[in-house]
Amino acid sequence: MTTTTGAPPPTHHTPVALARGFLTGGVAGTSLAALVVGGIVENVQLFVTGLVVPTVYGLLFFLAGRPRRAREAAVVPRTALAVIESLEAVRGESSDIPVRFALTVVPDDGPAYRVEITQDINLVDLSGYRPRGVLVVQYPPDRPWRVRIVKRPTPQWEDRAASARLDPVPGAARVAEPPQGCAFGLVVLLGLLFGGAAVVLLFRADLSGRDGAAKPPSAARPSVSSTSSSTTVSSASGTVALGPGQSFLGKGELDRAVGSLTKGGDTRRALTVVVQERLLSVVFSPPGTQAPGFDPGALPYDRFPALLKEATTTLGVHSPRTWQIIADRLTGSLTIRVVVTGPEGAASLEADGQGKVVRRAPAR
Repeated sequence: MTTTTGAPPPTHHTPVALARGFLTGGVAGTSLAALVVGGIVENVQLFVTGLVVPTVYGLLFFLAGRPRRAREAAVVPRTALAVIESLEAVRGESSDIPVRFALTVVPDDGPAYRVEITQDINLVDLSGYRPRGVLVVQYPPDRPWRVRIVKRPTPQWEDRAASARLDPVPGAARVAEPPQGCAFGLVVLLGLLFGGAAVVLLFRADLSGRDGAAKPPSAARPSVSSTSSSTTVSSASGTVALGPGQSFLGKGELDRAVGSLTKGGDTRRALTVVVQERLLSVVFSPPGTQAPGFDPGALPYDRFPALLKEATTTLGVHSPRTWQIIADRLTGSLTIRVVVTGPEGAASLEADGQGKVVRRAPAR
């Protein structure tokens, strides 16, 4: 704030304000990256997370600010006289129009200062506001720039305004809200970049799989000399990510990956199995429940390359960019779906539990 009235110093550089700015930027970067990455890798859960995170953060931010707003509302505002230096109607789309005022505020217990505000004024009352006119205003003691015109002052203040003659003050004695400053903007930008980078790094395997999926399946065979992979297993799901140069279309790759998730003789049943070029994802049935499911090791994995080849060569998608094979049994019988996308659109075919094609949906 630039003022000569002794108002409080800026507070945007305090550690709390900077941390809040970094957190806000991080939430914004995370949600934006989740929406973009979720759309690219066709991850519905990630896409929905990108919508939910800013909503939850906004609610928490609102609740956390309630004590501060309550303290501010409890502060008794100061009343003072002010003279209109200039006024300008911003726009006129309804009966109440925003009017920009340049005021000289003259407190009883302090030096006068100038301030610019915008306040809605009814068209009927607009003629009562003229340059050099004296008004009654109120403002919080610790935020003198938040001046509001009192439209119906008490009789005492109304008499004072009618008889007062106020002189303007120099333009240098101007009060304005403290600027956020470069440091605050920098931490917001850092939070934005950090949040976006975190999402991209977490899903880099899915994103790299998009590039590999652009090649025809016949050309995407794993390298015998490359064996790097990472496996993550929890009570609800499991994933296996292959390294560069590998593919789950290779002979025996899916059987080995599923075996690593089910720990060989484990009888865990699955709700869904999703296969991409270098990423295998399994969602397990909750233990101790009667939820439908199937043995992930009993899928006809040897039929997957043929199903994918048929989907990419007979359904109108001549240059496939992405593909995935989804096996699920949420209700009814086990279903295997192959989905491919390209410049021509999306196409899919559906097979039964033995890998026999039962339905085709060409690109449109």
